[in-house]
Amino acid sequence: MSTFSEAPFTGQVLKTLVMPVGTNTEETIASKATGGRVEVGFEGFSGENHSGLNRESCVRVKDLYAEGTRIRNTRQISIVADEELALIARGMEIGRIEPEWLGANLLVAGIPHLTLLPPSSRLLFSSGACLVVDMENRPCAYPAKEIQKVYPGKGRLFIKNARQRRGVTAWVEKEGAIADGDGIRVFMPNQPRWPVDID
Repeated sequence: MSTFSEAPFTGQVLKTLVMPVGTNTEETIASKATGGRVEVGFEGFSGENHSGLNRESCVRVKDLYAEGTRIRNTRQISIVADEELALIARGMEIGRIEPEWLGANLLVAGIPHLTLLPPSSRLLFSSGACLVVDMENRPCAYPAKEIQKVYPGKGRLFIKNARQRRGVTAWVEKEGAIADGDGIRVFMPNQPRWPVDID
């Protein structure tokens, strides 16, 4: 019996990007287009600042570990949806939001409510590479700084408008290559909703 159900739609890669090693600073988180194709290994995207099998824990897991604790890297790749970026821009009353400003690695289209995909969903690319969704990538102040550079006075509106729209983080389950234009099949775990409410 299969553990997954395939979604009745196919997404598409619009742009592949990397944040070059050593460029993630307090001043900028901007990523850069790869030129159309990126090699994907078990450590993540080649040349990407967030690549690695392990990483130092950050504020996102502060309830679990002291900041700086060495942990498994399930935040290798950041994925955003073109449709959700358009909604954020509309809410902020600005012309556009570029994936580079969010430090994203993949800009995709055709996957409804990408940010709300269940954890452990699989994204299977035309090349055979497969990424596993870890969790929602919660909005933070760093993209707001990038937006502020282009749209002065608007950066402060990012977090409010990016809730449940900022995309997901993912890790590599199967190596390969991902290119602009590749198709994406979406597989979700066959699992009922946990019948416990936590406020």
